[in-house]
Amino acid sequence: MSERGEAARLVVTCARGTEGAVRRELVALGLKHAKGERGAVSFRGRLEDGLRACLWSRTAMRVLWPLARFPAADADALYQGTRSVDWTEWLTERTTLAVDAIGTSRGVTHSGFAALKVKDGIVDVLRERLGARPDVDTRDPDVRVVLHLAGGEAELSLDLAGEPLHRRAYRAATGEAPLKETLAAAVLSLGEVPGDRPFLDPMCGSGTLAIEQALSARKVAPGLGRAFGFQRWPRYRGQLQSSWDRMKEEARAASLARAPAPIWARDRSEEAVEAARRNARAAGVEPDIRFEVGDVREMAPPAASGTLCSNPPYGERLGARPLQLGGFYRGLAQALRRLSGWDLVLLSGNPLLERAMELPTQFTHRLWNGPLEVRLVRYHVP
Repeated sequence: MSERGEAARLVVTCARGTEGAVRRELVALGLKHAKGERGAVSFRGRLEDGLRACLWSRTAMRVLWPLARFPAADADALYQGTRSVDWTEWLTERTTLAVDAIGTSRGVTHSGFAALKVKDGIVDVLRERLGARPDVDTRDPDVRVVLHLAGGEAELSLDLAGEPLHRRAYRAATGEAPLKETLAAAVLSLGEVPGDRPFLDPMCGSGTLAIEQALSARKVAPGLGRAFGFQRWPRYRGQLQSSWDRMKEEARAASLARAPAPIWARDRSEEAVEAARRNARAAGVEPDIRFEVGDVREMAPPAASGTLCSNPPYGERLGARPLQLGGFYRGLAQALRRLSGWDLVLLSGNPLLERAMELPTQFTHRLWNGPLEVRLVRYHVP
């Protein structure tokens, strides 16, 4: 399949509950026929469109280029289906590979075994056609193949990103239970946080929400500062590389020199604030963020109006006692209700928080922070 050939179906994976944010991103990029699925969004495009999604998507986890779909009732059918793909288009005998398997079927009940059968099919094809087989490198492969098994069918895809897209290359330091960068960006998108109004995260931890807000407000493409799997493909050299270089130049030209509105990142932990500062420096947005040490319950409004967006402690995740957590939430809610004229966007992992707020919700949205089901809640303080 040529990168300049006819449009094909690409699949963009994401955290459950963030499909709407991903779909809006793809539509804004001009990508066609974006359709949400559970934990993914598909669209129609060429390989170059997949590169554009890697460069610009703030909320996606992976971008997949499907190669084949076939019945896989058992391990032999999976192996034979894998052999039907012309793998010489994508690998050579010197290319390292890895296979990630997702799901099972009635006849293939172990994902590790399924990945092994796909690997066998790939290397056998290359050995027969090239006279040698590539090596497997599960940690840092040149080409990552993704197998998805469901309903007795297998789909084989190439992972354009290589490393998941949440790895923006700026997280030099982490705090307790940090948000993935992609989930933080989805919170900003789904919470309708504008880029041209003051922004505050009073419990910033390692600073992910504030950093993602700065990157978005400055229109900085999230993929500019990192490498991608497709850059190690044998066919990357040539037209694909030229297209990628052009996309990056256009992205650099589109970015703003500074964020259009002030951004505050605050935490009661000096270590957390210092970690957030280091991460912001690595992301190139340290001058856009004002860092402060202080307890959220003692916070004064930093501006007449704006958007507060934060991920308060969940309790279950961090091991807090219910009575202690309930008291913290009551103090937090009291402080937030003093922010007259502000919008509040909170990622709530505990119903005690929403109960303590005593404000009418503008909307709520269910999503998942890893295995934890959480609710994104938006309020306005009159």
